[in-house]
Amino acid sequence: MVSLSYCMPFLSFLCFLIFFPCLIFTGHSMRHIFFYFNGICFPPFKDKNGFFCFVSSLSPFSLLSLSISTCNMRPLLFGILPIKENSCGSLSSVTVALCLLTLLLMVIWGRKSKRSFFHFHHDSQLDHTKYPPPPGPKPWPLVGNLLQVGEQIHLSLTGLRLQYGDIFKLRLGSLTVVVLSGYNTIRQALVRHGEAFAGRPNLFIFSAIANGTSMTFNENYGPVWLLHKKLCKNALRSFSQAEPRGFGATCLLEEHICAEAAGMVQVIREKAAKEDMEGIDPATTLVTSVANVVCALCFGKRYDYSDKEFLTIVDVNNEVLKLFAAGNLADFFPVFRYFPSPSLRKIVQYVRRMNRFMERNIEEHIDTFDKNRIRDITDALIALCEEREESKDTSMLSNDQIIHTVIDIFGADEHIGKPQLPRFSNKAKMPFTEAFIYEVFRHASYVPFTIPHCTTRDITFNGYFIPKDTCVFINQYQVNHDIDLWGDPEKFRPQRFLNPCGLLNKELTEKVQIFGMGKRRCLGDEFARLEMFVFLTTLLHGLRIENVPGQELDLSTDFGLTMKPRPYRITISQRF
Repeated sequence: MVSLSYCMPFLSFLCFLIFFPCLIFTGHSMRHIFFYFNGICFPPFKDKNGFFCFVSSLSPFSLLSLSISTCNMRPLLFGILPIKENSCGSLSSVTVALCLLTLLLMVIWGRKSKRSFFHFHHDSQLDHTKYPPPPGPKPWPLVGNLLQVGEQIHLSLTGLRLQYGDIFKLRLGSLTVVVLSGYNTIRQALVRHGEAFAGRPNLFIFSAIANGTSMTFNENYGPVWLLHKKLCKNALRSFSQAEPRGFGATCLLEEHICAEAAGMVQVIREKAAKEDMEGIDPATTLVTSVANVVCALCFGKRYDYSDKEFLTIVDVNNEVLKLFAAGNLADFFPVFRYFPSPSLRKIVQYVRRMNRFMERNIEEHIDTFDKNRIRDITDALIALCEEREESKDTSMLSNDQIIHTVIDIFGADEHIGKPQLPRFSNKAKMPFTEAFIYEVFRHASYVPFTIPHCTTRDITFNGYFIPKDTCVFINQYQVNHDIDLWGDPEKFRPQRFLNPCGLLNKELTEKVQIFGMGKRRCLGDEFARLEMFVFLTTLLHGLRIENVPGQELDLSTDFGLTMKPRPYRITISQRF
């Protein structure tokens, strides 16, 4: 019997892929900055009384120090301006001049602005004088708290929670952000006050990607968004629970997942036979397998593991994730919206390529649609739209919204005998396997933050006043590593999810944060859990997975939009 603990890195990568085959469309933790500063340290600009002063009142010497420090913000600038280094690896004098000019322009703009960079502004109809704004660290001139959050933002914000509590605010450039931590606080905000926290911030990158037609990124929480969500849920449910076309499965969803899992195991076996003892990197196979399940559900077909078009789309998705991990300055400094941005241009180009792939499949479905023969989720979605059209419902979705609905779904996404492959029905008989999966979710925290939320109205929350249109970060990483909740959060211990009878403790599993809560909760969470279970059990049922002899597996992750496992190699042998 293969110990599950040996498979954790393999499962980590599998889990990452199942939840984020197209994170750019469905994702979580969408608008977080991960800039890598080369030892940058801004001087503490204070006046004689010890208070932070505005940049407009700084001395020429302080401005010079600020501009020199800014030149070290390489990734920050590379995402906006086409800057090149000189032969010595340092930024050129032209770059320094551009940085200083940009800062001076921002100073002028800031002095004329009616709204200060450093105050929690509001246009409130509530009596906000009775309630203070959330506490938080003092922002620095221009950049706010950007430099204080550092490279590992999930650790920084979790640390700030110890100082300021479950609710605190930050200033990221010109953007005010309220950070929510703690399971009870987050649940109260997203469930009890769900509508008040159901918006999306008006971020420049959201409109650049989906132009407001995506359910995931649409900032407008209202009737159209609710209709969009309802159609998604109905289409996903009506088709995934449809009768299977073959034997042995209880529904079409199970049929697709089990068939793809079996094919994945076969491909891994073939690769392992070629690599011998050098081990294999399972990444490409896992990516293709997970994405194929979603394609089968959305478009009624799967792609070969060597299909060039499909592999290109997978590569495009990976590139988009890399670019998003660098953040977009235009969301925090509006003046940069008027500067050329190579990184944003690349993101838009990649997203358009993905959209064209989706559009071709959807247009083919529209041309061949037969309401008496629903082939997949796209057909189910078209049928629902036609029903509303026949009933003369005026709240219909546009063609662009239909396309983005499918894109949203596309990303949503020893008890077994030797002759039998794992099925959904085996899930209830394998509580330790489920506990192991939940512990991977918790310990690895693949989605440290949800896609940012936004308040839809002024609200007083737990004694603090939060104005309408305030960007809200949900710190899922903190919940998953809360010592008060888990006792020993840094220890990998699946048994924590089992009750004294050896059954799954469902009350505790609900506290694991990975799919979000409330109005914006991920629609494909149950689908993802089932896919994860079948893929893992199928792999362990047919294969013996071990690390390469003499090599230790690196369990650390690369922090970005998600906590992605680093590349690794494993050896595979057949069990039966």
